[in-house]
Parts: sequence; C-alpha cells; structure tokens
Amino acid sequence: MAGAGALCAPHCLLAQAQSPFKLGVISDEISNDFNHACAVASKEFGLQWISLRTLWNRSVVDLDPGDVSRAKTILKKYNLQVRQIAGPLFKSDWPEAPRSKFSAKQYFANADFFHQHNVLARCFALAEEFKTDMIRCFDFWRLDDVAPHREAMDALLRTASEAAARQGFLLVLESDFECNTATSAEAERLLRAVPKLMLNWDPANAVQAGELDAFPNGWNLLPKERIRHCHCKNVVRKADGTFEWSPPDIGLVDWAAQFRALKDAGYHDGISLETHWRGDGTPEASSRASWAAMKRLLEASGTL
Repeated sequence: MAGAGALCAPHCLLAQAQSPFKLGVISDEISNDFNHACAVASKEFGLQWISLRTLWNRSVVDLDPGDVSRAKTILKKYNLQVRQIAGPLFKSDWPEAPRSKFSAKQYFANADFFHQHNVLARCFALAEEFKTDMIRCFDFWRLDDVAPHREAMDALLRTASEAAARQGFLLVLESDFECNTATSAEAERLLRAVPKLMLNWDPANAVQAGELDAFPNGWNLLPKERIRHCHCKNVVRKADGTFEWSPPDIGLVDWAAQFRALKDAGYHDGISLETHWRGDGTPEASSRASWAAMKRLLEASGTL
C-alpha cells in the first residue's frame, strides 16, 4: 500500500496486514463523494478494501462509462481494491405475488423484476471493470407468504449463480430482513437449494428479522464454507420492541465473539463496515465512530 499507505499511521497498516480478514467499508457509508470516501477509508481508517453501492448519489449499476473511469482513477490514487459490487440485484418484487410492504424502496433505474437480467449483466461488466469476483444479490422483497413462489425463486437464483460461476464470478446473497432470506435458517435452506450461491452474512439483519440469537445459535446453522463476505453493524431493541441500528460494540450481536468464530472457522475473506447507524449526526461521523468500535472489537478478539 505504497501511496495511500504512506499517509496512514504505521500501526494501522501493521494491524491490517496481521488480520486474517480483508477489512473494508461500503464507501457510501462514509460519503457519496467517492473521492472523499476513499480518502477517509485509506488514509484515516487504514483499509485496503472497499465495496461499491452508491457513488455520487447513483447506484453502482447506474454509473455511466465516465463515472466508472473516474472511480477507477480514484481507487488507484488511494491504492484501494474493490471487494464487492454491492448493487441491488434482485431487490425487486416477485411477479404475480402480492406487493411487498418493502417494495416502495425502489432507488435505482432498473428496479423492476423484468429488468433484473439487465442488472445481472451490468454487474458482470462492473465486476470485470473493477477487477473483483464478487457480486452481491438479494432474495426479492419479503412476502408474508413466500411458499407459493419459493421454488421459482430458487430456480432463478440457481440460473443466475450458475451463470456467474461460468464467468468466474461469485454471486453472494446478503441476508436482509426486508427480503425473503433474512434469518440463518432461511439462509441455510436457500444455500442447500442453490449450490452455487454464496452468503454475505449479516447477523444484525437477522436480528432485525426477529432472530435474536443470530449469533451464536443462528451462526451455528450456517455452512461456513459458503460464507464469502460479512457486514459489520449492530442493532439494539427498544422498549417498544422495535429495533434500531447501533455501533458495532453496542447491541445484540457480540461482534468480538463473532470475529473469533470466523477466525476459528478459517475465514479469510471480507468483512465490511456497513454503518447504517446515524447516532453521531452524519454518515461520516457515525462511520468514524463505528470503525473505531469495530477496530477495538477486532483487537479484543485477536483478529487485528
């Protein structure tokens, strides 16, 4: 990490080198100004990896060729590598199913189900451009009763993950409380049904879906060899029973224990800070606090 690394504190780089994980951040959790996000991630956080979700207030799958070229120049400037194309693939309503209560959150140009084949092709092209093998996807907006549609959903995810594998990519599904695979049991079932699909494990999302024991009990259900990325954030339960995001060191997920469990399982892939919490006022300030907490937990767990 020659250029940006020279501007980091030496202990920051040493710690990064000693971690068994590829530590990173989703860039827009810091800022939608991609240059600024990369500067903070590299120079201040001492990270080497970044995930691309939205840049300049545009979904990564909506970037034009000029945006892609500009982003690549910025990544080179800060010696950052892309670990994941974190687009909204399959974050859509399932056709002929009742409209999901979550489906109003349509925030990119091709959110409709019938455009998802274009989104998948675009993700392949972006993964090639940014030199990563990892593409994130979801399991469609969550339905009250998914059973009538489950077999067809599985078949589509099999087709997509097999197409990705043929081109040398990994399709990695994020467990998301707004989608049909949220809990560890749902993830374990889906991975059995779709052999080429990998998992982006997010225990805080599972807690949001009501799985209060996502770690360790939920974690124990998962096939560890199928986990290829993780998101780090936390969640607290309020007095009224609802949930809200929190820094990694406060909440229902014991991240120090989760980091140790990942290390013990031989995990060597990515863990990205996905702040979500906004308790320090701005995304950047909250991400700074969350990274400081995540770093302390990594150190406490012996993984940094």
